Amino acid sequence: MDTALPEHTPLAPPARVSFAEAFRFWLKLGFIGFGGPAGQIAIMHTELVERRRWISEQRFLHALNYCMVLPGPEAQQLATYIGWLMHRTAGGLVAGALFVLPSLLILITLSWIYMRFGHLPVVAGLFYGLKPAIAALVLHAAHRIGSRALKNPWMWGIAGAAFIAIFALDTPFPLIVIAAAAIGYLGSRWAPGVFAITAHARAKDAPHAPALIDDDTPTPAHARWSRAFLIKVLGVGAGLWLATMGVLWALTGLQGTLTQMGLFFTKAALLTFGGAYAVLPYVYQGAVEHHQWLSGPQMMDGLALGETTPGPLIMVVAFVGFVGGWLHQALPAWGPFAGGVTAAVVVTFFTFLPSFVFILAGGPLIETTHGKLGFTAPLSAITAAVVGVILNLALFFAYHVVWPQGFHAHPDSISAAIAVIAAIALFRFHIGVMPLLASCAAMGLLASHLLPA
Repeated sequence: MDTALPEHTPLAPPARVSFAEAFRFWLKLGFIGFGGPAGQIAIMHTELVERRRWISEQRFLHALNYCMVLPGPEAQQLATYIGWLMHRTAGGLVAGALFVLPSLLILITLSWIYMRFGHLPVVAGLFYGLKPAIAALVLHAAHRIGSRALKNPWMWGIAGAAFIAIFALDTPFPLIVIAAAAIGYLGSRWAPGVFAITAHARAKDAPHAPALIDDDTPTPAHARWSRAFLIKVLGVGAGLWLATMGVLWALTGLQGTLTQMGLFFTKAALLTFGGAYAVLPYVYQGAVEHHQWLSGPQMMDGLALGETTPGPLIMVVAFVGFVGGWLHQALPAWGPFAGGVTAAVVVTFFTFLPSFVFILAGGPLIETTHGKLGFTAPLSAITAAVVGVILNLALFFAYHVVWPQGFHAHPDSISAAIAVIAAIALFRFHIGVMPLLASCAAMGLLASHLLPA
């Protein structure tokens, strides 16, 4: 007797997901989230939309559109949003925190190895090859973002003006963001078509297997708009910020390293439109040039370590904090390691606190409608300006790679060759980040052993 099901038998929605099951998934995601935001979002889409059917395509993209508008790491915010939608505030906190914690622990360990053993020939050789790869990666990021954002001559003009402002005039990154936003706002009135960004592609209307949170699933009670809940979230967020800042101020003073890191990375968290690569120029200006917590080459080494770990690339700030806390004796009575670990935790806290507030406070408003959520004209102009800023960062990294001793000295032809090879691998062959870094590190190690002492 043939017991096969008919070909078009509709699938039933998946069973309700327990908090423990979701916890295990978010923990796993924290350890496998390689590939930057694009890779992490792809992993979540495959796991949550296609395989597990916890959320439908439309609801997934609706949440992603909101996260793309916000400053901060969109992949981490998307995980927080879905966790919150499924299991209330606790679910959002767990999903967002587990997205970050594995990367933080790994980066603290790697940062300690870097500071403790970075002078050894083997470690130095690896980083000799990684620096050119980072220069190529940043250049590729500028191209990748530019190919999406620079859709007309006006956008090219904004990108060019931003490049000149930061390269030739040394204009602070926040001023560039403010100017670009103002141009976008005015442009939306005078030429709205120029500054409109197409929202993330919608899901096709083809039939799909039902999801736990489907297209027509009513908004759960905890995700409905409430003025009282908004005030509560904003109050708790502000209270946590003030309490932590107060403790740092009492321990180290206003000019103490930890207090200044808290203030600086709070501003950085509110300016990261365009992803992690967009905030790197601002972190460089503040952490390297102004506060001098670390050097330019050390910043490149930290970016290399950040690329090799799971989690959001913005976690490079943990390396910046660790090195700054180590070198500047953030906790002099406890030694450099304690200062480094504390600083890494502090900058991570202040970098990600706004992201949690944005999701928990704004999520209910976004859930009031499931219509199209477009990008604003100011964001369009900011994204164009970010392209020029990232290009400047790529040139800065290339300068430190090819002329490590300055223009007055001979260029480092081997580093230049590795950078060119890395760029060809990215632009022509689309090689992944991990294979690229491994190959360049091996070339650097080989070259450092072959070079004369």
